Amino acid sequence: MIDIHCHILPGLDDGADTLETSIQMAEMAIADGVTHVIGTPHANSQYKFDPEIIRQRRDELQAAVGDRLTLATGCDFHMSFDNLQDLEKNPQKYTLNQKNYLLVEFADFSIPPSMDDAMHRLHLLGLSPIITHPERNATLRIKPERMVRWLHQGSYVQITAQSILGRFGSAAQQRAEEWLDEDRVHFVASDAHNVTSRPLQLRAAFDAVAKRRGEKIANALFRDNPLAAFEGRPLPYEPEHSDPDAKPAPYRKRKRFFFF
Repeated sequence: MIDIHCHILPGLDDGADTLETSIQMAEMAIADGVTHVIGTPHANSQYKFDPEIIRQRRDELQAAVGDRLTLATGCDFHMSFDNLQDLEKNPQKYTLNQKNYLLVEFADFSIPPSMDDAMHRLHLLGLSPIITHPERNATLRIKPERMVRWLHQGSYVQITAQSILGRFGSAAQQRAEEWLDEDRVHFVASDAHNVTSRPLQLRAAFDAVAKRRGEKIANALFRDNPLAAFEGRPLPYEPEHSDPDAKPAPYRKRKRFFFF
């Protein structure tokens, strides 16, 4: 499995506090069957985003775990004015593995109407936005049509593994399950922060999705699509409809071309 959203790199945000914790998280991931992890520290007003320091922390952790786990860098990109201004100057500063996919994080209780234009600007930059954990966002749970509109524009959705297991509450679990059934989900990631309450584990959620939607869909959300994002390729699994009343789309390879 491949984890595209994880706060495993030490001393950068509210994730791993020390290299020792990072190593413990990495060992947990390896034991769980995870092969690739993208360290995605927050890029917001609270935490300074410094790519050079982030790469250094990645290199330290990679040296500690060797070739048992492949590590890359990205960020949990907060949609603020300053971030967007800087992103336009250097998109690869923030993208996953410095390719073309970008994790996009929204404020929990307020998403202004202007955000529609901001999301469109990301596409004009040649980026593929991935909306992070919308099932945990109170605004998007209440007004899912906003997320659906961004999906129509070409954005993607990542839900949190622990949401599927009910560990972020029943409301988040219900939305996660609904969107899984409606084929609105493209990725499942850990969003891990530590080894206790927010662990770097995906297997239990993989099994839950496989039981609910079948193993092919589980493989698409935990392996095929995340690996494509890791490598900067078009996603192999993209449901073509967004009608919640329609039958689930079959898993199939789909060609998609874009420039970055």
